Amino acid sequence: MQFITSRQFSPNDKSLPPLAKTLWWIPSATKNLALINAANNLGPEMLHFTELYNSALDHIDLMRDYYNWQSFEPYECFSYCQYPFILSIVAKRIILTKDSEQQMILNARKSLVSKVARRQTPNIDIFFFNINVRRSHLVQDSLNEIAFKQKDLKKKLKVTFAGEPGLDMGGLTKEWFLLLIREIFHANYGMFVYYSHSRCYWFSTGQTDNKNLREYNLIGVLMGLAVYNSIILDLSFPGICYRKLLSPPVVPADNDINVGVVENPTLDDLNEIMPDVANGLKHLLEYEGNVEEDMGLTFQVSLEEHVTPKTYKLKPNGENISVTNENRQEYVNLYLNWVLNLAIYEQFRAFYFGFHSVCASNALIMLRPEEVELLVCGTETLDLHELRKATEYDGYRFDDSIICQFWNVVESLSDDQKRKFLLFVTGSDRVPVGGMGDMNFKITRGPKRSDYLPEAHTCFNQLVLPQYSDHYQLKEKLVTAILNSEGFGME
Repeated sequence: MQFITSRQFSPNDKSLPPLAKTLWWIPSATKNLALINAANNLGPEMLHFTELYNSALDHIDLMRDYYNWQSFEPYECFSYCQYPFILSIVAKRIILTKDSEQQMILNARKSLVSKVARRQTPNIDIFFFNINVRRSHLVQDSLNEIAFKQKDLKKKLKVTFAGEPGLDMGGLTKEWFLLLIREIFHANYGMFVYYSHSRCYWFSTGQTDNKNLREYNLIGVLMGLAVYNSIILDLSFPGICYRKLLSPPVVPADNDINVGVVENPTLDDLNEIMPDVANGLKHLLEYEGNVEEDMGLTFQVSLEEHVTPKTYKLKPNGENISVTNENRQEYVNLYLNWVLNLAIYEQFRAFYFGFHSVCASNALIMLRPEEVELLVCGTETLDLHELRKATEYDGYRFDDSIICQFWNVVESLSDDQKRKFLLFVTGSDRVPVGGMGDMNFKITRGPKRSDYLPEAHTCFNQLVLPQYSDHYQLKEKLVTAILNSEGFGME
């Protein structure tokens, strides 16, 4: 890794031979790393995948490398994108974002050409994927908009709430995602089951009528739109969800090919969702007594969803087949495959196609499941020192007394309040890939009014901070604003 960095960014002292004479060095070194990566992926990881990142490559012309990769056969032109394991998540985010922007421009141009060809007067709306929804019918209106505007999915997203003035510069889009995700994942909606022990959601079994499948497709589209438009979502899916989402990473042309199926799921996969059940199955495999007599199990699975227990057969006539010491491994394998694949196949299939209807691209196939999760959900790591260093000021200076007081107040907040502060100023309590230093946060001087609360413009990650007289007043007003931020003090 260090060699590639030294060769890519040659030192000034000319300690290495000219690059023109050693063109084979970097491809050869990268291919050797590819062998290490392949071996690492065969079994339990000896190296975490991030150990193979070369962050120096974040600073090369990534899009040129990406276009070279798409334009040539692998043997004709070396490209780092051929070996995505070496590119950091920051580099991949740059590629994905730029690729999305290019697709947005291309689709907008197609709409413009189509309008002109039909001798119609174009308007600004043809350049966007326009979502118009009523707050009182949020899910249904969103479903209808997505269903009727499939050809616009790859345009820049713009959201309007019916009957409300305001131009969407990003804030309304964030709010739409926030409210829609919250409503669809509510327990009363019945599409997902929340497991408190693992603090994650999983797909509800039995929700396979056309209406529900449309809504699972909507969730997939939402996740795709979030990645495509660089929006962070507050989703709590287990890691296996993202593995299923990339199984396969390219949508098959044959509709009969299964999608969203993880081969040979493990107890570790189940442990991410139902740790108590996973522990029970592990105990079953390790039990030294007579399984059939002591446990009385049959080839059935019983799950409690939304307070209603349901029983399903793991194999034909499963209710009459006892689990024994000899067949208990088969029972566990069938159990895992049923819970993680078969029971939710139709639901996840709709979800899979929804996601890929927006995100299908060559950039996507470079990502690992863990990296897709990072792009969708961001991270929970709050580094306020990093945010402070990157903050810009309008009307204030970084060393003004009120600014120093402001940061002292923010750093004194509880972890929960810090997340609410982040939600207040950005519209999301998650940190995007690249860290808080990439958030372009700005603090603007407000009026000298002690009765005013701080005001946030989430479209621009901007905080308008009134000129308070002292530390205590600043803390009182800021805490009041962030604890009551939804629909109050945010624009």
